[in-house]
Amino acid sequence: MRRDTGVLDMAVFLDDGQRGPSVRVVVMGCGRVGASLADGLSRIGHEVAVIDRDSTAFNRLSPEFTGERVLGMGFDRDVLLRAGIQEAGAFAAVSSGDNSNIISARVARETFGVERVVARIYDAKRAAVYERLGIPTVATVPWTTDRLLNVLTRESETTKWRDPSGNVGVAELPLHQDWAGHPVTELETTTGGRVAFLLRMGSGLLPDAKTIIQAGDQVFIAAISGHIAEAMAISALPPSEDDA
Repeated sequence: MRRDTGVLDMAVFLDDGQRGPSVRVVVMGCGRVGASLADGLSRIGHEVAVIDRDSTAFNRLSPEFTGERVLGMGFDRDVLLRAGIQEAGAFAAVSSGDNSNIISARVARETFGVERVVARIYDAKRAAVYERLGIPTVATVPWTTDRLLNVLTRESETTKWRDPSGNVGVAELPLHQDWAGHPVTELETTTGGRVAFLLRMGSGLLPDAKTIIQAGDQVFIAAISGHIAEAMAISALPPSEDDA
């Protein structure tokens, strides 16, 4: 199925809810979407290698990015090997070119046997063809980064509590540092969950509508179980300027 809402569908696709140790993810393309995806995956504990043919593209990565930067073409076998494709559990092709994305995605799937592969495709007609080949695609819409993350990650390993029916869970968010200074209500609106409580300087705090997130806060969110991974991935990215 074509994922028209685009990058968080690339984060619940990766480890089927049983991550355990971090999973290696190779991201081809370090434009705005690729950099955001790589930063988000790195921040929530995955091993990430980013490929781009332009060395200046890596400047888009945040200072906190702990992964690898690999210079070269993403569909080149030797470049993919340098990026650790043989150990990768997932591959995301998110460059600015449809042809490059689909070629690299097919190489990752067919040559190296990577189980979870997603390609960003601009042409909707092409996307339908590639979907029939078994390669999920995402569109070029504002939520592309968020939706890709949702395809590549799962939530169960981070859920701290579930109600007896399993419908509602509580999880600690891997909060991006730029959320400091923003109200919890903004975080709730953006993630679609409710902030259950904060740990601030070691003490529990029940937030209200006036509570502002501070640097160092540990934020725990309650959400419908199927939405926890998306909330976590969104929170790992900086707040959108549109939300400010």
